[in-house]
Amino acid sequence: MQNSLQRILTGTIFFVIALIVGASGYVLFGWSLSDAIYMVVITVFGVGYGEVRPLDTTAERVFTIGVIFAGTSSAVYVVGGFIQMVTEGEIERALDSRRRDREIENLSEHIIICGFGRIGQILARQLTEASQAVVIVEIDPERIQRAVARGYAIVEGSAADEAILAAAGIARAKTLVTVLSDDALNVFITLTARELNPDLIILARGELPSTEKKLRLAGADRVVLPAETSALRLSNLITRPIALEFLAAKDERQHLEALLAEMDIQISELPVPANSPLVGLTINKLELHGNGSFIIVAIRRHDGTTLTHPHYSLVLQAGDTAIVMGHRGDIPRFARRSTQRRQMRYRGARL
Repeated sequence: MQNSLQRILTGTIFFVIALIVGASGYVLFGWSLSDAIYMVVITVFGVGYGEVRPLDTTAERVFTIGVIFAGTSSAVYVVGGFIQMVTEGEIERALDSRRRDREIENLSEHIIICGFGRIGQILARQLTEASQAVVIVEIDPERIQRAVARGYAIVEGSAADEAILAAAGIARAKTLVTVLSDDALNVFITLTARELNPDLIILARGELPSTEKKLRLAGADRVVLPAETSALRLSNLITRPIALEFLAAKDERQHLEALLAEMDIQISELPVPANSPLVGLTINKLELHGNGSFIIVAIRRHDGTTLTHPHYSLVLQAGDTAIVMGHRGDIPRFARRSTQRRQMRYRGARL
């Protein structure tokens, strides 16, 4: 690519010099500047309109021949540079694509990852570090470039397409993991993959708890709910004395928060003031009001007592604080809606 750019630059410089020298030469022969420029242009580009003035002397004819050779050669050199640049890029992309296709064709017992988002990237990195063969299926151009830059074998296209899964070697794969953020698409991919390879081990990601049943009916062997799994693990950490020391250390706590952030998950506090519409709700109803966007990890009572892994039937009281885990943005939105409902109820009481 660098050689082609150098060629274009060199040719352009010589072409400009040829035009300037040609126009200057005709001016020296006694032509006007406009006639000289016009003569150079029609000569170099071979328009064939005829000579502006008769070329009576041998010097004028030899000079014109030189202008033709210099101008045409430099122009062809520039065009050749452009063609080389385009051809090199296309050939390089074609060779890279063919190389990736050959790599995938030679794979067996590999793992197909559908989706190269945050979870897909973490999964691909960890599997590669464990010396597992990985094939990425992705449709987003930016994520495709990121996967190619990291050296992963990748198939471009929608994982819901049978032809794309076939190109990823699903017939020879041992495991397929679909980690897209769209539950419906994960269900469809699971159905398609199970039909193409009945012996395949399928792991699927679900955003909402209600999706787990659909994914299992579609043929998933394992279903992972990132928010629920992270909440249960954190709850287990909190209920163990050694884990409390772990969380007390600033560096370890920051490391845990960084890991959760990679999965777009955060831990937040949801206060329950005396005039909140959340007062009197059970844990189960609170999570239902959140449409499955978060999970209650613990409840801190107004007297400072902390209840870890609270039962679904636990009733929220005024002054409580719910420790919740969920996707970034979902928890603040729920808190705003709760505040708006509280304000509407308060205004209604005044009226």
